Amino acid sequence: MGLFDALLGRSKVKGPAPDRLFAITTAAISLETGPGIKSRGAAAIVFQPLATGDFAQIVTEMEAVVRGTGEETGTTLTTSDDTYGYRWMVLHDDDIDDLAVGVNAVSDALALGGYGNRVLCAVFAFEQSDGHPVYFIYNYKRGTWYPFVPAGGDQQRSTERELQIKAQLGAELPVEQELERWFPLWGIPI
Repeated sequence: MGLFDALLGRSKVKGPAPDRLFAITTAAISLETGPGIKSRGAAAIVFQPLATGDFAQIVTEMEAVVRGTGEETGTTLTTSDDTYGYRWMVLHDDDIDDLAVGVNAVSDALALGGYGNRVLCAVFAFEQSDGHPVYFIYNYKRGTWYPFVPAGGDQQRSTERELQIKAQLGAELPVEQELERWFPLWGIPI
């Protein structure tokens, strides 16, 4: 905080710790051994693209980097755009660590290019022992996670199951404490 900020009563908001994204790697072990929730081997970073040459170049370069390193790690990459205008960069890999590293590389490249504010979230796909999906969503702006459990029916969610998963995680994952910020994502392509 600068002198003028202190004199005027302003404070700078400290951004979230960048390593919070990687908490999913240790949480995945606890989820599998505890409540029997295992990774589906897919994750995505969701961002709002811009029609600028600079932004397009960053995205193209990151796709090339992820595909290039994927030759060694086994990570594959696909992209799709949703009806809201967001781009989903989807990574597939059986190793959750590789997924977290890939998602982090893309978000870092966007942030370094000055486009960190275009990133909506990261989504990691898991499934319960009965095969039903569970998604863990990372909010970059807040540096927190929350579970999202779609239920049967059109745009229905199982809030009860989400709260159970939150309780089972304990301190493994920095979970968003304000439940009204647990936004559902419908039509997740992973």
